[in-house]
Amino acid sequence: MIEITLQEAAAVVGGSLRGAADPQARIRGVSIDTRTLKPGNLFVPIAGAQFDGHDFVQEGVRAQASAALWQADRGMPPESGAVIVVDDTTAALQRLAAAYRRRLRARVIGITGSNGKTTTKDMTAAALASAYKVHKTTGNLNNHWGLPLTLLQVPEDADFAVVEMGMSGRGEIARLSAIARPDAAVVTNIGEAHLMQLGSREAIAAAKLEIVEGLADGGLLVYRGDEPLLEQGLRAIGGRAKALPTACRIRFGESADNDWYPTAILMDADGTRFTLNGMPDRPLAIPLWGRHNVVNAVAAVAVARHYGVSWDGIMSGLAQLKPTGMRADVIRAANGVTVLNETYNASPTAMRAALTLLGDLQGFRRKFAVLGDMLELGEQEAAYHAAIGRELNPRDIHWVLTYGKLAAQIAAAAGERYPTGHVQIFQDKEALVRALLQLTSAGDLVLVKGSRGMKMEEIVEAYLRAAGGGRERR
Repeated sequence: MIEITLQEAAAVVGGSLRGAADPQARIRGVSIDTRTLKPGNLFVPIAGAQFDGHDFVQEGVRAQASAALWQADRGMPPESGAVIVVDDTTAALQRLAAAYRRRLRARVIGITGSNGKTTTKDMTAAALASAYKVHKTTGNLNNHWGLPLTLLQVPEDADFAVVEMGMSGRGEIARLSAIARPDAAVVTNIGEAHLMQLGSREAIAAAKLEIVEGLADGGLLVYRGDEPLLEQGLRAIGGRAKALPTACRIRFGESADNDWYPTAILMDADGTRFTLNGMPDRPLAIPLWGRHNVVNAVAAVAVARHYGVSWDGIMSGLAQLKPTGMRADVIRAANGVTVLNETYNASPTAMRAALTLLGDLQGFRRKFAVLGDMLELGEQEAAYHAAIGRELNPRDIHWVLTYGKLAAQIAAAAGERYPTGHVQIFQDKEALVRALLQLTSAGDLVLVKGSRGMKMEEIVEAYLRAAGGGRERR
């Protein structure tokens, strides 16, 4: 992690030292949360819509922070403790991260996309870690605060840093890419998330492709070749993207038109096994279910092979994958029901992938889909939900329970083909959990999925408690 003197830090962020500041005192690490702050850290107070970190600067001093940043428009800084006064604490955090990135010998792998970026980040780090020392984004710290914090935590002797880049609008990925200066960029796919802000999938593709703006000279671009909008976007960008030589572009996906693609996929109780075109006689295994997760793994393989990781190393790394929680999290309830917790987020693309997986899985008595609202879809949100409902098949998914006003559109469209009572609409989580407990029994499989704002994990937790606990995770 970053280690720097107060004097050096003040110069990097364009601030001035105040208070009881020893210019040669050293900062080791950075935190924006006093609950996780460690002695010697630099505390960076963030002024958010619901809170102001400046209110906790004194608490940071008591927790033995080496120093704190202080935004000039927040009045006089506290007299106790060392303070670096800056114009904007978020911009200062980003400048500090960008400066530390320039010092690092680690190669940076930047990953973005509408869906699958966290899982692809986990897989890429796992594949590389069999041969290199790797640091990766914790959880999904992928925004204008999370990415700088991730970079500032990278050990100076790391070989690779695998970082995730998220966004909600245009220009954000470009800014993150300028800070991280990736040696390789991965674009997982283009979905419907952020349609409310950007208006079209074409605009989403353009926003995701901003990642190439910070790509190092001679860098690697790995992208979903099955997505025409990415090819169109690369042609439209001009300049930086056109300057990338063909050899530095790798296409991955499901079709044989890509440089890397799966040739066979088999799901069993332990996860998914698959083969790739490059090594058809050497199957890989991941402890996750689903074709969409295989495609994420293909991107990770493409990066690892580019950087010389052996096939045996990739096999070992992926087999030991520990994915970030609430993504294809398989839980065995005490009553014998298997719960597939996919509650981190949802978009039409991600919802279809999860429902396809639910339909494909064999060896279960009955299958239940518990679906919540998909948020931030713009003016066509009702139509997107109804389209999901029309695609549901009672032969593959036997019961559908929805939570939320938008998800009710899924139920309304699905109800036309399902037997009476097999599609139920809820606006109350407790009532939904009670119904689910009455309907399910040993041998059943339950998928729970919805947007982050719906907090669908509360349904998972309540169901498991009522079922007797004793969860067992694969």
